[in-house]
Amino acid sequence: MKKKAMPTGSSLQEKSHEQRLSRRDFASLTMAGAASLALAAPAAVQSLVTSPPGTAPGTPPPLVRVDKRTAQLWRITIANPPFNLVVPEMVSALHAVAVDMARDPDVRVVVFDSAIDSYFINHFDLSKAQDFPMLPGNPPTPVWVDLVLRLSRSPVISIASIRSRTRGGGNEFALACDMRYASVEQAWFGQPEVGAGILPGGGASERLPRLAGRDRALEVILSSQDYGGADAERMGMVTRALPDAELDGFVQALSIRLASFDKQSLSGAKAQVNRATLPPEADLQAAYAEYSNSLAWPGFQAQRPRMGKLAAEHGPAELERRLGHFIGQSKLK
Repeated sequence: MKKKAMPTGSSLQEKSHEQRLSRRDFASLTMAGAASLALAAPAAVQSLVTSPPGTAPGTPPPLVRVDKRTAQLWRITIANPPFNLVVPEMVSALHAVAVDMARDPDVRVVVFDSAIDSYFINHFDLSKAQDFPMLPGNPPTPVWVDLVLRLSRSPVISIASIRSRTRGGGNEFALACDMRYASVEQAWFGQPEVGAGILPGGGASERLPRLAGRDRALEVILSSQDYGGADAERMGMVTRALPDAELDGFVQALSIRLASFDKQSLSGAKAQVNRATLPPEADLQAAYAEYSNSLAWPGFQAQRPRMGKLAAEHGPAELERRLGHFIGQSKLK
């Protein structure tokens, strides 16, 4: 289904860290406030994933909806209006889906899409940065890191169907999928972190050089600019960019075709490709810690009021719509 309406609402509410945090300190802080989310009872996590039968009227819709089209093919739809920002609850819900994928012996293909007009998955909601969940361990593992590792290593084939803006953590989630198909007319991609004064932390620095090459990865990450679907395909950020009218049909046909194949051969072939292409787990862990520490950098603190001024001048919806443009403008004022 095509998404055309422009959402409204507020965004980019960012909460600063009062001091620089070490990797272990940040992990401990986040564990104290949010480990219960990652370790929630199955029923609690399930309520974030898909509405159970008999849900009372007026109950907020789930952030992540699982539609098991067949035993072999699932469609996962993400919805956090108005801008599909990545929040702790969404991370936990997606992680629960990844765990279910690994446990299910029949599923072979999952397709991720969005129910939010103009946004596939957006950047992290930095106002909730300290609340993102952690898995216990020594040291603890960010649930986000475990999520993207599970996704790329899963025996299940993952496909992102992208008809809208995909930035920051959202782009990093898409990069963790096995294949990405984008609308030429409506899809936009970017990593806005450097322009905002922080570092990427969800996998872009590790995956983009392997997909696009070192120089193009540097251009995308350092410029913090938005790239349309055609440019994203040319640079290797997406598998294929298609005319918007053809996107759904192409993804549907491919997913049905793959789901009809033997699961062992699908997963075995993916494992072979993974050996040559996946970044080391330690690199993803290090990047998340470096992103966490960068939230205390002076450059990020200086950029926050500039972006707040632009949001007041143009409105949050327009700021999110043209985030790559406005990040550049904020440095000129």
